[in-house]
Amino acid sequence: MAEKEALDIVVLAGGISHERDVSLRSGRRVADGLASLGHHVTVREPDGSLLAFVAESRPDVIWPALHGASGEDGALRGLLELSGVPFVGSLMDASRLAWSKPTAKAIVARAGIATPASITLPKETFRELGANSVLATVLDGLGLPLVVKPAKGGSAQGVTILDSAEELPRAMVDAYTYGEVALIERKVAGVEVSIAVIDTGDGPEALPAVEIEPIAGEYTFDARYNAGETRFYVPARLEPDVAAAAAEAATTAHTALGLRHLSRIDLIVDADGTPWFLEANVLPGLTETSIMPQAIAASGRDLGAVYAALATAAIAG
Repeated sequence: MAEKEALDIVVLAGGISHERDVSLRSGRRVADGLASLGHHVTVREPDGSLLAFVAESRPDVIWPALHGASGEDGALRGLLELSGVPFVGSLMDASRLAWSKPTAKAIVARAGIATPASITLPKETFRELGANSVLATVLDGLGLPLVVKPAKGGSAQGVTILDSAEELPRAMVDAYTYGEVALIERKVAGVEVSIAVIDTGDGPEALPAVEIEPIAGEYTFDARYNAGETRFYVPARLEPDVAAAAAEAATTAHTALGLRHLSRIDLIVDADGTPWFLEANVLPGLTETSIMPQAIAASGRDLGAVYAALATAAIAG
């Protein structure tokens, strides 16, 4: 790459969320990919000196690789918007919508995509109405099996899939460990797929769906980030028309939420071929075991080239 074409790129990684270690791994991979193409890359923590550094150095573009609240709830992105420095990824308002799983489900449902029946319960509900009566009502209304998860967060932290009523109280405690609000969702049986969506300026494009088959039965935090604990099929083992429907659901969700540049949409495809929306990820994992890099590779693209194209799209506005 000629010197005049090289971009000055700051990759943000780390932070103080529960997903710090994953972010550091994602950031390193992004930085390596960009540097391999001759770009000037600096990896920075989102710490007390960051905003002053950005104001003084004025890089060409910032590439956030921050997972968890510090990178995906919209706050930092709003500050970057105010700084005037271009950055890769969704803007503040869209990030806030996607970060809240119940909000994202409601928006995507209004766009015509199926999403499992659910209820959102703040911790205070149990104190006000009594745990036994609340859980009994949930079980009567949603049935079993269920998925319990924090209303905000990623990487399957605090998520429990349960088949019996006796497991529900413990599942609620686990979810509340990661936040004050929990989402209880009816479990849809089917094939778990994750679809990365990228937009480098020509509109959102769904990359090949990745089918997820955890060896131990559940796609836990460890199964996501420890090699050998999950089987991935890329592309997913879906009939062509079903794969096309899942891809359309992913791009529809991406667009409905107002997301920008990149996202990962998690779906369950049931026995009838219907894709069910579970959640949207504003900044997908980019580690060596993550979904998005596998999807990029399956599409025939070079990782570094895609990361650079997203940086260029951010600069273009």
